[in-house]
Amino acid sequence: MSEPLVYTMILLAYLAVLVLVGFITGHRTKSVEDFYIGGRQIGPWVTALSFVAAYFSSVVIIGGGGFGYMFGMSTLWIGAINVLLGCTVAWIVLGPRIRMFTQRLKTMTVPGFIGERFQSDFACVFSALIIVLFMIIYNVSILKGMGHIFEVLMNMPYVYGVLISCIIILFYVSIGGYLAVVWTSFIQAWVMGIGLIVLTVFTVQKVGGIAAANSALASIDPGLLHTPGVWGWPGLLSFALIVSFGVWGMPQLVVRFYSIRNLKVLKIGTVVATVGTCMALLPYFNGAIARTLFPSLTSPDLAIPTLVKTTLSPFGAAIVLAGVVAAGMSTFASVLIILSSSMVQDLIRKGTKRDITKDKSLFWGKIGSVVIGFISLVIALRPPALVLTLTAFAWAVIASTTLWPILFGIYWKGATKSGCIASMVGGCVTALVWMIAGKPFGVHGFIPGIIVGFLLMVIVSYATAKFSVEHINRVWG
Repeated sequence: MSEPLVYTMILLAYLAVLVLVGFITGHRTKSVEDFYIGGRQIGPWVTALSFVAAYFSSVVIIGGGGFGYMFGMSTLWIGAINVLLGCTVAWIVLGPRIRMFTQRLKTMTVPGFIGERFQSDFACVFSALIIVLFMIIYNVSILKGMGHIFEVLMNMPYVYGVLISCIIILFYVSIGGYLAVVWTSFIQAWVMGIGLIVLTVFTVQKVGGIAAANSALASIDPGLLHTPGVWGWPGLLSFALIVSFGVWGMPQLVVRFYSIRNLKVLKIGTVVATVGTCMALLPYFNGAIARTLFPSLTSPDLAIPTLVKTTLSPFGAAIVLAGVVAAGMSTFASVLIILSSSMVQDLIRKGTKRDITKDKSLFWGKIGSVVIGFISLVIALRPPALVLTLTAFAWAVIASTTLWPILFGIYWKGATKSGCIASMVGGCVTALVWMIAGKPFGVHGFIPGIIVGFLLMVIVSYATAKFSVEHINRVWG
């Protein structure tokens, strides 16, 4: 059986399963709450593994492999810090309170929660606008990663790979909404995990073992083997922090806590999600080994696709292809739901003060997901920059805007409306200016962004009027 035929058969079977899930969940999606947060009835395993799938995406697999190729084994620290801070601690610190507070305030989106918690339509609309604009950039990076994997493994033009991926996702998201997203992500997490493990086993065999890989990296550049090595401490630590703490402000991941069935199952979900996100180390590891096997790639983003094509049999490569497509699709679908909800529920309804009925909200939510998907598609056809660079830029701005309003919103009764607005605007502008200035001192824009946001939240909140006792009691129950 020819190689392209094997790829095509496995990929078509996988895509057919996703379409089937879209049809099944479409029949269960009856309300706006079903479409955006699954009616708050999602179990721990599905929630946790869909969190893992949305966390990974083709950005981590393709982009993480690219960074491993450029910077070597020190990038494993990024994966390790991801697991600890971006997953385990996030589930413990954010999960229970976000589930309680959002149900109490009857909110379905991150901007909606911020607006209700701080009694500010401006905060709601501003955060929604930032999320919509910069999540589209993030979507572009996801589609770019999927386009590269089709391009290298199937000799398919980049444009066709992007088109196929985007159209399938738009279909099942617009029909099944959040239920389709979490159930397809649950399946995709398994496919992705199996694919990464298969790739790692065969890659280590091909290079002659881990010791041989380390020796080969040291012969290219000793900095590829040691920490912080080629990267340097400022770049390594700031990047590790953004892809870890940045998760705390990422709406497509935070919303998983909105939808979980109840607080009792959060403990199970925390364990499952932690084990699942340990896979975050594998793309960086494989990317570093790829540097020893293919030292002259035209783009670091080609490290994982090239490794797959030259290391695995057609059947194994097809599994990894499905895994990368799964990773990208799960995150892209999750982001589409977030963008649709932010656009309809926060920008249109809150921003224009229009009274949209539940039936119309459901209709416009589906239309919004398609429109935003096509905007991302058009940009992805001629994308700029490296995959992980695009992602880090978008994450820096979004997390600098939303992180402290979320965290202080659920932990500090003294956080005020003015403090929230100052933190959001100050953090956002600082991150943007720092990134545009070319990341002075090698520090990523996320770091100064959250520092400024933190200081403004605390200082302005202490200096401005507190909320009434009635409002605090309503928020805290």
